[in-house]
Amino acid sequence: MEHWPIAGRFAISRGARTEAVVVVASIWSDGVLGRGESVPYPRYGETPDGVKAAVEAMGGSVADGLDRAALLAAMPPGAARNAIDCALWDLEAKLSGTPASTLAGVQPLRPVETAFTISLDTPEAMAEAARRASERPLLKIKLGADGDPERLAAVRAAVPRARLIADANEGWSAANFAANMEASAAAGVELVEQPLPAGDDALLAGAARRVPVCADESLHVASDLAPLRGRYDAVNIKLDKTGGLTEALATASAARDLGFKVMVGCMVSTSLAMAPATLLAQTADFVDLDGPLLLAADRQPGLVYRGSLLSPPEGKLWG
Repeated sequence: MEHWPIAGRFAISRGARTEAVVVVASIWSDGVLGRGESVPYPRYGETPDGVKAAVEAMGGSVADGLDRAALLAAMPPGAARNAIDCALWDLEAKLSGTPASTLAGVQPLRPVETAFTISLDTPEAMAEAARRASERPLLKIKLGADGDPERLAAVRAAVPRARLIADANEGWSAANFAANMEASAAAGVELVEQPLPAGDDALLAGAARRVPVCADESLHVASDLAPLRGRYDAVNIKLDKTGGLTEALATASAARDLGFKVMVGCMVSTSLAMAPATLLAQTADFVDLDGPLLLAADRQPGLVYRGSLLSPPEGKLWG
């Protein structure tokens, strides 16, 4: 388990924090180390101690040769499975001398442009944060509290040329959905993530929306996709929700087959967690892999960001 301080404060509709707590799975074979990083998420009933214990409990099975396919059956989706799955990908790549991207059939890797997150705050504070990030072409605006129309207007006035995504993190309701969507349209927002609580998203099926809506908390794995048709236009795939790169690749493929646009997202974490997601990012419509940019310092070696342009990982980091 590792603790990584956040640069300042990261706030969404469910609260704020000042550090990222991650769990790293390490698997040795023939003197080669494979690693995978995950972020336990309270929204899904996870704790750092619980995820750490779940990873350690699989040690015997992994030592006996558990592979990625068997792992899918042995563990439920979530952070613990993600850490092990990504460590197995990393180990296989290093033992075989074949990059994980080649093993996954994703070649060649190219740099991708990531969104940069503006934390939930007052309209004035968010506008100032957006100004400081004005050189970044795509900003993700955290919403989900009273006054969101004012936040949207303030950010748009501060950065008139930036592309915007809004993320309510389940913070809107049937009562304010229409007004907040109108404000999003007026601000030129391209996508609204998870406006309503996952349990209430059936309301989206009959709702008029001028801005496309993306499922986040409502989607974990590929089997969740079919009920989302008619409610959402896009889905946000995160390895900590799918339980690893293996299921994430399958979920992305199934999502495209069903006509969804795909966002690849992340929790606040280090480059070790972002690296596997860069494979998904190659074909994504939206990329949100700014986790290391939100930390006070990243692990080394880490991913290379040139502004918002994210380069593929080097083998020393992962894969």
